Amino acid sequence: MSFKLLIDECLHPGLVAIAKERGIVAEFGPHVGKAGWQDHNLVPFAIEGNYIIATNNRRDFLKLYMQHDLHGGIIILVPRAARRKMDELFSLALDRLVQMNEDLVNKVMEVLEDGSIHVQEWTLSKHDIGHINTPRWS
Repeated sequence: MSFKLLIDECLHPGLVAIAKERGIVAEFGPHVGKAGWQDHNLVPFAIEGNYIIATNNRRDFLKLYMQHDLHGGIIILVPRAARRKMDELFSLALDRLVQMNEDLVNKVMEVLEDGSIHVQEWTLSKHDIGHINTPRWS
């Protein structure tokens, strides 16, 4: 299974190297000409390019992705963490992605500060709008 990640500029470019170490194609938004792009512009780019977006801008991306019935998926690092912690959580997400042996099409993967990972469907027809403001991770 091959994956292609687009790392949002709210994270850091070093995450590209972490993905590439695992053989996963990854791009950092600003390095592919998307510096300063608003989230609502980045989402169509990601969908058209079949990217999984990695971000920690949880609320905005959940709201944007629930407007689509087909997307490549989202990885959300829930806490705004220091770089070392961000690297750790991102690594856990990638390990889980590889372990799942399936893509994240129409799904969101949320990685919490304690390292727990929660995956659920997230589309126009299948989402939990209450989860945006009051997350329920089980």
